[in-house]
Amino acid sequence: MRKTYLWLGMLVLGALLLTLIGCAGGGAPKVDWEIKIIGAVEKPMTVTYADLVKRPQVKLENILMQRSQGEDSYDTWEGPALWPILEEAGISPKATAITATAADGYAIQIALSDMPKERTIIALKRNGEWSAEDKEHGPLRIVVDGLPGNHWIFQVTEIRVEE
Repeated sequence: MRKTYLWLGMLVLGALLLTLIGCAGGGAPKVDWEIKIIGAVEKPMTVTYADLVKRPQVKLENILMQRSQGEDSYDTWEGPALWPILEEAGISPKATAITATAADGYAIQIALSDMPKERTIIALKRNGEWSAEDKEHGPLRIVVDGLPGNHWIFQVTEIRVEE
């Protein structure tokens, strides 16, 4: 009888543990990272990695990444859409571009007209794997379907809306 209760207790404990793991962001890694949204916005804001994980995720499948060096590749990217974040910050109706800046200071300007609303994301995953595991290019990057890979800035720390 004691073995039965012990076995039943272990099953309940295991189920509880699995439930807790499932509620913790779908297995997302804990990453201390944030992106500042500034410039021509009504409400400058800071978005953390944890915030990005909690947002609705967009999956872009079979996306061509044109490279200036090396072979082009087709990958699946996942992450929240960038446009809702810009709208949440109150993007100016006069805005024409964003300037995305990486942790190392590299920056690139992208015209808003080149950023399809449904196909511009802050990618957290590449081919189903968390980008945070990629120490060189993680934990995230901007992916803009239709633009060459040199516009897909990784390790973004700031997005400045330009007029």
